[in-house]
Amino acid sequence: MNTQITTQLPIPPHYHLDKVSEVWRVPYQQRAAEAQAWAKEHNIKPASTDKTRVCLLLIDVQNTFCIPEFELFVGGKSGTGAVDDNQRLCEFIYRNLGAIATIIPTMDTHTAMQIFHPIFWVNAIGEHPTPAASSITPADIEKGIWKVNPAVAFSLGYGYDFIEKHAYHYVKQLTENGKYPLTVWFYHSMLGGIGHALVSSVEEAIFFHCIARNSQTQFEIKGDNPLTENYSVLRPEVLEGVDKNPIAQKNIRLIQQLLEFDAVIIAGQAKSHCVAWTIDDLLTEIQQIDATLAKKIYLLEDCTSPVVVDGVVDYSEQADAAFERFAGAGMHVVKSTEVINFF
Repeated sequence: MNTQITTQLPIPPHYHLDKVSEVWRVPYQQRAAEAQAWAKEHNIKPASTDKTRVCLLLIDVQNTFCIPEFELFVGGKSGTGAVDDNQRLCEFIYRNLGAIATIIPTMDTHTAMQIFHPIFWVNAIGEHPTPAASSITPADIEKGIWKVNPAVAFSLGYGYDFIEKHAYHYVKQLTENGKYPLTVWFYHSMLGGIGHALVSSVEEAIFFHCIARNSQTQFEIKGDNPLTENYSVLRPEVLEGVDKNPIAQKNIRLIQQLLEFDAVIIAGQAKSHCVAWTIDDLLTEIQQIDATLAKKIYLLEDCTSPVVVDGVVDYSEQADAAFERFAGAGMHVVKSTEVINFF
């Protein structure tokens, strides 16, 4: 028998489409009372009663990626990508409130001195790389174009020889593992900053779901290790350092949890980076266990956009190719407005 997520629930009156691009304070107490009344009015049961367990995994739906004028706004091809995506995402959450058992938002979490931020690197005259326009390759380090900032090594508590060897090993591993080159990004998702927070409209929808369904929102922190990137919430880009010791660990707990759900729906930013790498890592785990588990995964293609920086980079083709590969492996690529059938 098929279980359907239908889109029969109305959207609550507090939701305003034009506020999705703005930052504001969610009135929690008021929304909590409204969510309880909404659940009663529409006979929305606690998530604990669900026979089919559906998870909504939201990748980095944070101000830093989703609000225009913030550090790494994901505009996609249209220039308004993340805003449009989140408008559809909020509506998806509200319309399917009674079917989504658990919402898991990932939180990209950084401090200034990390391997992908400008201060980490210097050239011969002490200049830092230009954010978003600079990639660092093994050849760059070999030629002395870029080296680790000695002051950063001291501040992070590492010996300079170690961190210099680590950096070279790290960029070589990215190349050998078929990953994107080390991109130096603008400072973003800074812990304690406004950019780190969830988009207000999405946060409001998630909170409303939590109260209406009696289902705790499960936040997953990623990306706070200074010596590695962490596009995927499931594992860092490079697991092992030059000394053969682990840099960081796979998130085995979350991997196991996701595969225990009857269905996992994935959306967020950016399609070409954190979304794609998370799905790729999940697919790798699935194929090692049972390839047919891929049919549990549903990708909301209209709630995610690729990184596009006019005149600099355009990852649209890579993002689309990744989604085609995921579909070929058995995952479902769907739109947020569709009726989704779970088998």
